[in-house]
Amino acid sequence: MALVGGISEVEGSANSVEIDALARFAVDDYNNKQNALLEYKKVVNAKQQVVAGLMHYLTLEVMDGGHKKLYEAKIWEKLWLNFKEVQHFKLVGDAPSATSS
Repeated sequence: MALVGGISEVEGSANSVEIDALARFAVDDYNNKQNALLEYKKVVNAKQQVVAGLMHYLTLEVMDGGHKKLYEAKIWEKLWLNFKEVQHFKLVGDAPSATSS
């Protein structure tokens, strides 16, 4: 159960259509604002906070020039107003590689 003002893990976020759509929205917003070409891959972690709506905290894996990178996105959403806005989107580092030699 969500605690008002508290940040909580989003259960089943890896398979959530809603979380996936928010992640794609954040990457598209960044690409448009920065004239970038990030390619969304998957959500690594998702949390949310009940505010005047919901604040979503997502860690995303993207491809940037052939390299896997991790970004953090903070998205404010008010469903009753059909409103969503990327508050924060930043690089946190390279994504772990699963390739073996």
